[in-house]
Amino acid sequence: MADYDLLILNGLVVTDTETGEYDIAVKNEKIEQVAPRGSFKDATAKRTIDAEGGYVMPGGVDAHVHLQEPPLFGKGSTADNYETGSRSAIAGGTTTMVTFAPQRKSEDSLLDILKATHAKAENNCYNDYSFHLLVSNPSHRALSEFKTLRAEGISSLKIYMTYEALQLQDGEILDVLVEARKRKITTMIHAENGQVIDWMTAQLEKRKFFAPKYHAVAHPEMAETEATYRAISFSEFIDAPILIVHVSNRAAAATIKNAQDRGLPVYAETCPQYLFLTRKDLDKVGFEGAKCVCTPPPREGEEDHDGIWDGLANGTFTVLSSDHCPFRFDDAVNGKKTCITDEFPAGQFKYIPNGIPGIETRLAFTLSADRLKLNKFVEVTSANPAKLYGLWPRKGGLVTGESDADINIWYPAGKLEPFALKNEMLHHNVDYTPFEGKVLNQWPRYTILRGEVVWDRDHGGLLGKKGYGKFIKRDASCLAGSRQEGEWDIPE
Repeated sequence: MADYDLLILNGLVVTDTETGEYDIAVKNEKIEQVAPRGSFKDATAKRTIDAEGGYVMPGGVDAHVHLQEPPLFGKGSTADNYETGSRSAIAGGTTTMVTFAPQRKSEDSLLDILKATHAKAENNCYNDYSFHLLVSNPSHRALSEFKTLRAEGISSLKIYMTYEALQLQDGEILDVLVEARKRKITTMIHAENGQVIDWMTAQLEKRKFFAPKYHAVAHPEMAETEATYRAISFSEFIDAPILIVHVSNRAAAATIKNAQDRGLPVYAETCPQYLFLTRKDLDKVGFEGAKCVCTPPPREGEEDHDGIWDGLANGTFTVLSSDHCPFRFDDAVNGKKTCITDEFPAGQFKYIPNGIPGIETRLAFTLSADRLKLNKFVEVTSANPAKLYGLWPRKGGLVTGESDADINIWYPAGKLEPFALKNEMLHHNVDYTPFEGKVLNQWPRYTILRGEVVWDRDHGGLLGKKGYGKFIKRDASCLAGSRQEGEWDIPE
């Protein structure tokens, strides 16, 4: 009988805290042992993989993913369902994703939304998954359900400070933060000043400016930075942990860093689009710029990219997520072209379905850029999202006896020739990638989920099966939370 289910030998093992020449033994879906290279020379296994000196890392955890969502504002609905989105994730090395279960303002209950989202995902996923509740109607009933959400393994939610269909007023934000603090739920906040965006949009339309490039003008950095400051003020007042999602600019990052330096439980997320795209990508002939319309928009250029890279390196950004929110481009029914009419042949920027695909490319692009230390790369793409969202140490690490055997094995130096990305290489249900033509020098060679090789780039590609992925119940964040114990009360 084999000693182990899987042995991974001769790799350079990288976690968020350590790098070394180790071998890994897997048994019963778990990390059984991580030992110095050569420790298993007399052991047997059902399968052995020679990493040939390549990086061996925990599987990626992407905690900002939109799949199979209905139109929440305007036209268009997401192109990827749980099958195609999770398939794309596995091919790019993401072994666990946290998607959104969105509540509309007309809906009173969150538990009904959770049940409906479970039905979409169950038996359809290639990778493991969980959900954030997206709260747009914090009614008395919805707030009262936070306790049950925790019992159901949900420890995070998201709210918006913009978009009429989702936006919460300041008092509603405070209601959510009070109840979330009580139940040890992490609140994610989309921080943009919705009224500023509406005002800017009106100014542009008065001037007959409708092209995709004006989406970036309508969402100025000021609107993001002001809302970021306001969100942090609410967080400090209630003493509730928050995460500011998809931060795009240096001023907002500096505001977050200041709060962190004061010891506040304020966390931040950024995304590859703020490292690799600029507003010039929205300024293309005809309607092509719509391919890069997302919110906040990509900013000016290299200096802005450098500021975001610096924020990843110095800890301002806790996590690097994809914000995978895919719409097909050449689709006038559900995709980007729903906003094109005879009157507006180049569309109207405010009606362009808002988001881009990226779950498959997040890890490869970031590692190929060689801008982060290897341990920091694992920290922001795997370990920290697991810790922040109550998945650690089951996910995001290689902890003996505790971590699932979720592992990415990368190519050793010189083994993979640099290549230009083409959409046809990807596994999503989208007819483009905003990163078309950009050069990569890495891609996961193997993706392993709970001990099963589900991706082998050189021998068959996708090997995993739909339905192998399962729902993972989450606990509270293990990162720093409220500074004071007990429930919030009115200060006297």
